[in-house]
Amino acid sequence: MATPNYGYEKRQKELAKKRKKEDKLKAKSERKLGENGEELEPNDTPADTPVAGEQTPSNVPPAV
Repeated sequence: MATPNYGYEKRQKELAKKRKKEDKLKAKSERKLGENGEELEPNDTPADTPVAGEQTPSNVPPAV
């Protein structure tokens, strides 16, 4: 009877773990991509949207 090749089994497990980790990272990076393919950070806002407390021409107080 042949003896089990534990080294082969271990290597296959390591490869499976590596593949699964890469798949997770790929899926995570795809979730981060914006609609137009640009990478967005969670706190990024579109350029048209003013940030709270930011002065825009419509809410700037008159200069005295």
